[in-house]
Amino acid sequence: MAEIIYKEEAYKIIGACFEVYKTKGCGFTEPLYQECLQVELGLQGIPFVAQPQLQLEYKGAPLTQFFKPDFICYDKIIIEIKALERLANVHRAQTLNYLNATGFELALLVNFGGLSESSTREVRLEPFGTRSLAGRSNNN
Repeated sequence: MAEIIYKEEAYKIIGACFEVYKTKGCGFTEPLYQECLQVELGLQGIPFVAQPQLQLEYKGAPLTQFFKPDFICYDKIIIEIKALERLANVHRAQTLNYLNATGFELALLVNFGGLSESSTREVRLEPFGTRSLAGRSNNN
């Protein structure tokens, strides 16, 4: 069985997400959950940067477009949040692309829009490819 990477850190982040969901519930827009999660991460002492602009490149040439994840926590985990009734494969693919573009190994895709908070772990296993989902929870 494969070892779960960044287990403790991911557990703390998901706990913060559940706290936001428990407090606010569903039905709000993504920017509200973004702001609430920013507050909660701070309250729980989880190191993060909100919406950093990351330079991307194409075949060695820097692009003018930036990748702007919702959060980077612990300098190594991408957090992508959604506020949708249901996550679709396109959202998972987007998150996997973020891993490929950054070289990070773990992203957490968190959905606050359903009747219960849901999250998935997207894990980068190979240098130029990814395999999804080392673990899933709720509504997936």
